[in-house]
Amino acid sequence: MQSPHEHTREDLQKVFDEADCLCDEAQVQEAIDRMAAALRTDLADQNPLLFCVMNGGLILTGQLLPRLPFPLQAEYLHATRYRQETTGGILEWKLRPDVDMQNRTVVIVDDILDEGTTLNAIADYCRAHGAVDVRTAVLIDKQHDRKARPGLKADYTGLEVEDRFLFGYGMDYKGYWRNAPGIYAVKGL
Repeated sequence: MQSPHEHTREDLQKVFDEADCLCDEAQVQEAIDRMAAALRTDLADQNPLLFCVMNGGLILTGQLLPRLPFPLQAEYLHATRYRQETTGGILEWKLRPDVDMQNRTVVIVDDILDEGTTLNAIADYCRAHGAVDVRTAVLIDKQHDRKARPGLKADYTGLEVEDRFLFGYGMDYKGYWRNAPGIYAVKGL
């Protein structure tokens, strides 16, 4: 396996330069505004606990928080699906939540809903630890027929995009370009 440090700056720049911009920064900001408005409407009178799913959810969470002018608790977690698994919701926890979820409304914020296996497993974990209402918020819902269950959707979705290899606004290309100012698809993928 190639180390992320083995990619040359030129190769990485070429990926960005040749990528298709699916959503520019203005479109992403409008989507985040819509998500924040829906979250304000639904949660402003509650005491929500918001979890950022690292690393992908970092940028969306950072953009959402200042748009939510009401009391909330913001925390983070880090979980990934085991690489050797092809089905199921088994998680590899890099950092489990360290906060009481008992009788709380929890919002899980991540960059993308692809198949949804990891997001579902995190939601199940929160419910098992006492959350009474678990909601999911994703910047991107990737459109395809490989969801963990038919009709799977996040409670709050910014944008729906085609089934391509995406990067930008938290999503990465080989560990890079999470910082790209829009939603991009790798050329040919």
